[in-house]
Order: sequence, then structure tokens, then C-alpha cells
Amino acid sequence: MTEAELERAAARTREEREAGPVLSARYDRRRRRVVVRLNTGIEVTFPVALAEGLAGASPGDLAEIEVSPTGLGLHWPRLDADLYVPAVLRGVLGSRSWMAAHLGAAGGKARSPAKAAAARKNGRKGGRPRRDRVAGETGR
Repeated sequence: MTEAELERAAARTREEREAGPVLSARYDRRRRRVVVRLNTGIEVTFPVALAEGLAGASPGDLAEIEVSPTGLGLHWPRLDADLYVPAVLRGVLGSRSWMAAHLGAAGGKARSPAKAAAARKNGRKGGRPRRDRVAGETGR
């Protein structure tokens, strides 16, 4: 490759980066959030505790964020973690299986008067019905 070809390639990369939705990303240590600046001037933040691969990471590891050349992805090299920005904007902060487990665990911890009343009512009936190990049906 010639110097001119390298310079043209670098210029194309800069243009693509500027055209991509993400201009920059940084970690806010005080708020424990990732701050993403979009090409529209909007800043979007999300807590690291809610993102796959970021929860529990050290501030030093979280501070090193790379924006993909297309401006569509965020990468944490020390954590080998990646997030797709269009998905983050829709509230998807991890893989499908991780999100299902994360949301399921949060739902199981939920406490409400309706949930407590249902648990008491079920308890008066003898608790959750046992599963029939052979047919997979419930019964006592």
C-alpha cells in the first residue's frame, strides 16, 4: 500500500465514524454509568450493573471503551465485552439468554401486595402442585 492509499483509507474511516451514530463513549465513575454521545447531540447513559459483561468490573476496566469503526458498537477490551448501540437504545443490554435470565431473576424478586396475596392463597391450598415425573403433568 502506498502512503496515498493509507491516507485515503484513514479519511474514509474518519468519514464513516463521523456518519455513525456514536461519536464517543466514556465511563462516569461517580454515577457508575456509561455515557454515549450520539451524532445528533444526544447523550444516552445506562448503569453498568444492567449490562452483560460490565457488572462488577473495576472502574479501570470500564474506563477503556472503544467505539467500533462503524459507530454502531461499544467494546471493552479488558473485559472482552461488546454492546450493539442500536440494541442499547431499545433497552437490550445483553444477549437474549442473558436478558431472559436477568429479567427473570428480577421478576422473581418482585414484591407486591397482589403477589403476596396470591402466595398466601396458594399456600392455603397446600402450595405449588407437584409435577408428575413421568408425564410432566401436575397433580398430588
